[in-house]
Amino acid sequence: MSAGPDDYERDPEKGSTEKALGYVPQARVEEAAPDQALVQRWGPLGRIMAKMFDVGVEARGVERVPEDQRETKNTWNNLLMWWSVNTVLTTIPIGVLAQEYYFLSFPHAIAVIFGFGALGASFTAFIATLGPQTGLRTMIITRFSSGYYGCTIYSCLNILTQLGFSVTAVILGGQTLASINPGTLPLVAGIVIVGLGSLIPCFIGYNMVHHYERFAWIIITVVMLMLWGLGGKAGFDINAQKPLEDTGKTLTADVLSFGGIVFGSFTGWAPVAADYNCRLPVDTPPMKVFLLTWFGLFIPIVFVEVLGAALMTITNEAYVDAFTDGGTGGLLSQVLSPWKGGGKFILFLLAFSVIGNNIPNTYSAGLSIQALGRPFAKVPRFFWTFLCFVIYTVAGVIGREHFATILSNFLSILSYWTAFFVVIVAEEHFLFRRPGGRLGGYNLEDYDTPSKLPLGIAGIFAGCCGVAGAVVGMAEVWYIGPIGALAGAEFGADLGFELAAAFALVSYPPARWLEIHFTGR
Repeated sequence: MSAGPDDYERDPEKGSTEKALGYVPQARVEEAAPDQALVQRWGPLGRIMAKMFDVGVEARGVERVPEDQRETKNTWNNLLMWWSVNTVLTTIPIGVLAQEYYFLSFPHAIAVIFGFGALGASFTAFIATLGPQTGLRTMIITRFSSGYYGCTIYSCLNILTQLGFSVTAVILGGQTLASINPGTLPLVAGIVIVGLGSLIPCFIGYNMVHHYERFAWIIITVVMLMLWGLGGKAGFDINAQKPLEDTGKTLTADVLSFGGIVFGSFTGWAPVAADYNCRLPVDTPPMKVFLLTWFGLFIPIVFVEVLGAALMTITNEAYVDAFTDGGTGGLLSQVLSPWKGGGKFILFLLAFSVIGNNIPNTYSAGLSIQALGRPFAKVPRFFWTFLCFVIYTVAGVIGREHFATILSNFLSILSYWTAFFVVIVAEEHFLFRRPGGRLGGYNLEDYDTPSKLPLGIAGIFAGCCGVAGAVVGMAEVWYIGPIGALAGAEFGADLGFELAAAFALVSYPPARWLEIHFTGR
């Protein structure tokens, strides 16, 4: 059972006592009126910011959302948002990797996507439940398990994660735009266009993000159904990969390695999951949030990743050549070619669908920079959002010829840290912060007070143990851990995320118990 709203304030009279004494912490002032705090802090620039806030640009960054300012009540936004975020072009290449890199047959690819996807969706859905209960962004929640400084470590990892997702998104979107009329639009221009489209909603903020994602899924879901139909007309051959599929220990390695990539495609959203429902009422049922998030992730990701795997079973020579020459974008262009001009229009819609996927990457990367500490939090969220846009657009231009390699390596590594991150937050929540636990709840007013937060020794230690688990279990092109080597054949089997989670699971509780015993927090 999750803790209820009444369990989240261990000292409910503290706020009223301070107010009676005439003391209101600066952090609480910024929670109540972040726009006024920014305007006053930035002097002449504050007047420009005031005008931006007046037209709807979000002022709030990582400050906690007080209960009386939770204006959002529609929990179904959780399902619709994640549906829009994942029913996109960017999800298709993950399914493609099953045959492109791991030579899995279509039935085995489906089994891996379903199994590892269900597990990954559960990890992310749990983190989503903490948003309404705390009113905090995901990275700030880590301060209650890993301390103020441990939070900066997770924030750095999350910044790299979201920027990595963004790089793959803009490259694929740019590739697809460039393939509509080959030779007309340079790939670099396509990448910049997609990046700009992603920036605008994120720059405006939370409400605009939800407004866009509430409707974006409709058109693209229809487009995905069209791709299924056109692919079927071209001829799916579910047995096409069987002669090439590995056997024995090597097949096990392929399943585990591809499974880590699928798991990462789901848990990649865990470090941002609470960012998009922290304005829901505090009494929103956690199970409702969990289920809506779980289905909002599982249905579209599975639907689209299986589509990617299915498209790779087309054996028609023109389709094979299109994939060889143009990657996933070239293959999709060939699938849509029977519709001629109409197919090019659908390809155009697909290219811009990555904006829906890239919006949470861009928005949450800015928040993660603010979570690095007070000096960063004092800079407006929208500035960091713009900086992230510049970074991943430049990186996309530089890495535009290496999309598949970036995607494969990035998603594997991503699954390692998100696995132990979720385990540590979950153990803190269910073991130490539960009613009757050692701490009995969260004092949410302490979120920005290092002296009242845990030292973070236990969280950082368990995180290091998680890294150790990932290192001994990983199987990448550039390194194969000793356990990963034993589990597979020539190239090993990737057990990185499983061992990262297991090492953190075992190490965190005793370390945290000792930390609380000696420090009381």
